[in-house]
Amino acid sequence: MSTQDIPEESLPAEQDHAHGTVDRADEQHPFADPGLPPHEHRIQDIDERAAKRSERTVAFLFTVSMLATVGFIASYVTIPHDKSIFVFPIGHLNALNFALGVTLGIALFSIGAGAVHWARTLMSDEEIADERHPIEASPEVKAKVLADFKQGAKESALGRRKLIRNTMFGALAMFPLSGVVLLRDLGPLPGTKLRTTLWAKGKLLVNMNTNEPLRPEDVAVGSLTFAKPEGLEEHDHDFQVEIAKAALMIIRIQPENIKDKRELEWSHDGIVAYSKICTHVGCPISLYEQQTHHALCPCHQSTFDLSDGARVIFGPAGHALPQLRIGVNDEGYLEALGDFDEPVGPSFWERG
Repeated sequence: MSTQDIPEESLPAEQDHAHGTVDRADEQHPFADPGLPPHEHRIQDIDERAAKRSERTVAFLFTVSMLATVGFIASYVTIPHDKSIFVFPIGHLNALNFALGVTLGIALFSIGAGAVHWARTLMSDEEIADERHPIEASPEVKAKVLADFKQGAKESALGRRKLIRNTMFGALAMFPLSGVVLLRDLGPLPGTKLRTTLWAKGKLLVNMNTNEPLRPEDVAVGSLTFAKPEGLEEHDHDFQVEIAKAALMIIRIQPENIKDKRELEWSHDGIVAYSKICTHVGCPISLYEQQTHHALCPCHQSTFDLSDGARVIFGPAGHALPQLRIGVNDEGYLEALGDFDEPVGPSFWERG
């Protein structure tokens, strides 16, 4: 339907703007002012049924945004973080990341598309020429700006188009919930996972390099050996998570050189086992001084005395390395006599 098919009395009244006027050039003003082209009315301006269709379209897009936000929250809560799916032609993707990206994208796109469609079909699209004015606003200009704002609010039909208004407010109110739900990870949801490791009574100490159980004679005085719990393999899907808590340093010190009484009781013939995870920010400790029995973290130079309960003697670490109580089983292999008696690694807010 074009404007030629609409009776003249049905067309919106034209405002007094100089559309289509062209000034003539003269010696004082060599460039002509082309003015603005005649305003062409949209179908929504002259047909209320078309306006209603556009209103429903905008409301539908805002509603889709709300549903996508609900989908974002549901995906974050229900989809396991380690689940993967195959998406053609991309390949294998993390299911949680894919769901979060799709729902968040739909929520944002729907709000933007709804706002654009609203502006292009229902808000006023008439171009108005206005004279430039000084930067400093005069009282008249302020009054005009306020009047223009009220006129724009009126032309947006926000008060009259209640369906658009209500669904837009709903979409804008619900979308921030996506960010609020992400704050869930700041809570105590990890439970006791940070307090326990795979070490337990009877677990053999396995050499990280040879993947073989350790015997006392395998650990020489002054040597540093890295160990992991029996049964933990590198191909396990949770290997990195578990080894980050269970990684162990095995050091052999002459028993008479061990200063801490509990360290001596929890050792076997001078063989002591300490967590490899630095208590500052969780870096793996890998440097050992034979003569001083000091272990050095390469990240921030925290230094621990392994002959004196692994206490901190230098650096930013806040407390000593946790010790693992060890012994020897009937077959002559080194074994754990329990788990660490305190959480390994850096301190966290709920550590007791």
